Amino acid sequence: MIHIHYVERAASVQTTVQVCMHCEDPVCANVCPADAITKDDFGVVHTANTSRCIGCSNCVLACPFGVPKKEEKAELMMKCNMCYDRTSAGKKPMCATVCPSQALFYGTREEIEKLRPNSTPVNKFMFGEEQVNTKVNIMMPKGSTELRIHP
Repeated sequence: MIHIHYVERAASVQTTVQVCMHCEDPVCANVCPADAITKDDFGVVHTANTSRCIGCSNCVLACPFGVPKKEEKAELMMKCNMCYDRTSAGKKPMCATVCPSQALFYGTREEIEKLRPNSTPVNKFMFGEEQVNTKVNIMMPKGSTELRIHP
């Protein structure tokens, strides 16, 4: 459920990953007219409930991170749910388990700060004047407090 993007496919094999940031106030769930997208008590924003999803793509259009993808054949929204079947049983998400470079990490803020002492985990993003707080952190240069994203 992680989306892979090719940076410049014609000239390079470089890729970036796009994971759900599990927003504190998930706009994808807020714009869902069928109440198919939910956030649980652990802060995990789940993939749309297949029995409720009407395939309208509101969530796809609304997400500031561009994460949800609509599977056209199934007419359903699909996105990372932090491998809920694994994490609810005390295991790490599959992506963090198999990532050879450990670029994807699952653990506490304190653990990642110890592993990467020259970086700061950031989970506050500014889209213009709109602040989005997330469960997922990205690593920024030491001392950073937020990431400003300009359209």
